Amino acid sequence: MILALHDIAAPMFLRGLNALSGLVDRAIASDLDEATLMDARLAPDMKPFPDQVRMASFSARSCVARLTGQEWPRTDDAEATLVELKETIALSIAFIEATDLRAFEGGETRRVELRFPGVELDFEGAGYLTSFALPNFYFHISMAYAVLRNAGIELGKRDYLSQLELV
Repeated sequence: MILALHDIAAPMFLRGLNALSGLVDRAIASDLDEATLMDARLAPDMKPFPDQVRMASFSARSCVARLTGQEWPRTDDAEATLVELKETIALSIAFIEATDLRAFEGGETRRVELRFPGVELDFEGAGYLTSFALPNFYFHISMAYAVLRNAGIELGKRDYLSQLELV
């Protein structure tokens, strides 16, 4: 069996985004102060909770866009409430679900160039997905989970793993 790029990217991002949405639901349902949650972080030099959600969401939709040669939906990164963070996650889910699997064809070898201050990264699509985009995506979901857990929201491993598919 050959595993196509779409078969790796879309389900992994959708599963993670749905888990992230569930984490935000748990935050909404908690009795914790929303402003405190929106500034919560594990360390002083760490980005706060909203940035973890934003970066995970952006990572997913920008990766799919780069692999398929599309533009991705932009946000202003100014979400000020948990409900607005849920909307950003929903935007990313909708974009990925609307991307036709045929759009991924050829994405394995598509050039992906990332430029950050002091860092230039050049990938072929498959390497970008497996060595950068997915690890980065799951890093930010893990940090969102850890920040909420540290803030006192009762979460377990199942909240992070989300729905398990047993084959």
